[in-house]
Amino acid sequence: IDGLSFDIYEPILNSWFEAWQEKAKKQGAYLLMAHSKGDVLNHQSSYISAVLSPKRRVALEMIDEFVEDFKASAPIWKYDIIEGKRVYAEDRSTPLSNSGLLGK
Repeated sequence: IDGLSFDIYEPILNSWFEAWQEKAKKQGAYLLMAHSKGDVLNHQSSYISAVLSPKRRVALEMIDEFVEDFKASAPIWKYDIIEGKRVYAEDRSTPLSNSGLLGK
């Protein structure tokens, strides 16, 4: 595998992230996130997130919950880059609730 490639459905991702930002705001925290689109070669970063809070416990609990929900709910499809071609990483994907063919 030469890297990973990502497709993102931004309207759903933005709505999901806005809900998380509201949740953080209610706890006096601020949530940040960035995720790559397209190709990300080996040894390059594709994702970062952070919780800023005056209370350490709030930040630690929220980042843990946020990352787990991100893995399960973010509308991001991952592909392996193998010999210059994108191959869907189905074995490492999580079906999204109510998402058509992959929905449950």
